[in-house]
Amino acid sequence: MNIRRQLIALAATALLVGPALAQSDKVTRIVVPFGAGGPIDQTARILAEAVKPALGTVIVENRPGAGGNIGVSAVAKAAPDGLTLGIATTASHGINPWLFSKLPYDPVKDFAPVTQMLRVPNVLVMNAETAQRLGIQTLADLLKYAKAHPGKLNYGSGGNGSAGHLAGELLKSQAGIFAVHIPYNGGAPAQLGLLSGQVDFNIDNLATAAANIRAGKLKALAVTTAQRSGVLPEVPALAETLPGFEVDTWWGLIAPAGTPDAALAKLHSAFAAALNSPDVKVKFARLMAEPAPSTPQAFGAFLQKERTKYERLVKLSGAQVD
Repeated sequence: MNIRRQLIALAATALLVGPALAQSDKVTRIVVPFGAGGPIDQTARILAEAVKPALGTVIVENRPGAGGNIGVSAVAKAAPDGLTLGIATTASHGINPWLFSKLPYDPVKDFAPVTQMLRVPNVLVMNAETAQRLGIQTLADLLKYAKAHPGKLNYGSGGNGSAGHLAGELLKSQAGIFAVHIPYNGGAPAQLGLLSGQVDFNIDNLATAAANIRAGKLKALAVTTAQRSGVLPEVPALAETLPGFEVDTWWGLIAPAGTPDAALAKLHSAFAAALNSPDVKVKFARLMAEPAPSTPQAFGAFLQKERTKYERLVKLSGAQVD
């Protein structure tokens, strides 16, 4: 009889513990639409670690290709169960809807915004030796030289339609200057082109350019955020010379459309708390990134604003991928 009672007790315990174990076995994944090692991947991994107390196991899955379209499309097609998140970027949700004639996802209908993650300033940088040779120490010097020597300056970018290309075209338009655009196959080759003197200036991501600015190989003339950056306060904002100029890099978290409101609320709470934590702020600062947590509604409105802005810039540049 005692053995029978023990078996019944064990069975009852299994029924109670089973659902809890099943819940704890669930894995949340963050799909990063770019390769491992870059700033987007690094920040995603920082957050994945920070939200484990709230969400349990969180993994980062890299799905690079097609300017971010492959990874973002995978998120759009994932089950809306609250266990899949993706990274929306300037490219995937701002630029690509206008750069590609057809996308494998709808940037509005296929996703539910969770929170913006961060903003990273872009910075207008010159090859330090070139700047010294041409007597360019400030943004005003650069614009003066460009106006006096139309077409003599050139600038590099990570490719046609990249954020650096569009920022360069906006600079040319607002400043009334002409500089030749030299597209490279990615941001790293574009920076190498600048360091080697193949091009005169770039508008690059600060996280990428910072090491060479500190080393004195690149001269920072202006950041492209509306105000000066807290991580590079001595460098003026382009908007101080060209009012309204604002082209920075950002990314944030999205879930598949149809994800239940309760799941979205849980995800937002976990990631917003992590983004506001001192530990995450310190780690992001090392990457020249500023946490920018927002409500899902605010992030959705921001995404719409960015789409509108980049529609104009892509048309201004004339860039088209297909």
